[in-house]
Amino acid sequence: MTGADPGRYVGPTWLSGQTEGLEITSDRRLLNRRPPRTTDELNQLKIDDSWRVLRIQSEFVAGFDALLRLEDAVTVFGSARTPLGSAGYELGVELGRVIGEAGYALITGGGPGSMESVNRGARQAGALSVGLGIELPHEQGLNPFIDIGINFRYFFVRKTMFVKYSQAFVCLPGGFGTLDELFEALVLVQTEKITLFPIVLVGREFWAGLVDWIRIRLVDEGMIDAADGNLVTVVDTPAEVVGVLDAARAARGGKS
Repeated sequence: MTGADPGRYVGPTWLSGQTEGLEITSDRRLLNRRPPRTTDELNQLKIDDSWRVLRIQSEFVAGFDALLRLEDAVTVFGSARTPLGSAGYELGVELGRVIGEAGYALITGGGPGSMESVNRGARQAGALSVGLGIELPHEQGLNPFIDIGINFRYFFVRKTMFVKYSQAFVCLPGGFGTLDELFEALVLVQTEKITLFPIVLVGREFWAGLVDWIRIRLVDEGMIDAADGNLVTVVDTPAEVVGVLDAARAARGGKS
């Protein structure tokens, strides 16, 4: 939902023209807990948390139901701030199109910028285009190039969907959100929670400093094993991305 309407999403629900008090998201209410000071406050907290558990459960159920039949999907992360028409945006369009043409569904965070560009490319390729959005204080909304769209209240539920239904993560240049997903994936692969799961960084110039820090500083300090530094593959082109994805698919015994 876009345009001049001052409303916003609360979880999957759009509230038109309602903004007062909605800057406090469900995640913030969950995490910014204040200890109850009275018996009434304690009782109210028990009620609120009980309902919150049911709401969290419902988000998992909705996500599992919506994505149940998703096969050979790749999640692409990238900045919401990538401008329309920029070189970074066009790279995202090409990436989404090429991955889609190779027979993969595309999953993004559902928002603007690089996420929109990848969904746009997937749409051009005729591939299934999925957007998993998140309730934020300043509404972004889901972009218009999505076939299946879900807007979540809770980051941890959304993160589960990215990992559960993807066979790979691809990261375009991005900020804290992209880095968050990147390092979470690295931990899951390192600890063997997920296997045969490629993590691909697009743009050698952008990622070089971070990759060098991982492969040199962390290894030299004994913080990670030398092999852990090779959990990421750095490329420059969409064709190189597809090469990594196809190799992993073949290793899993999937279609070639």
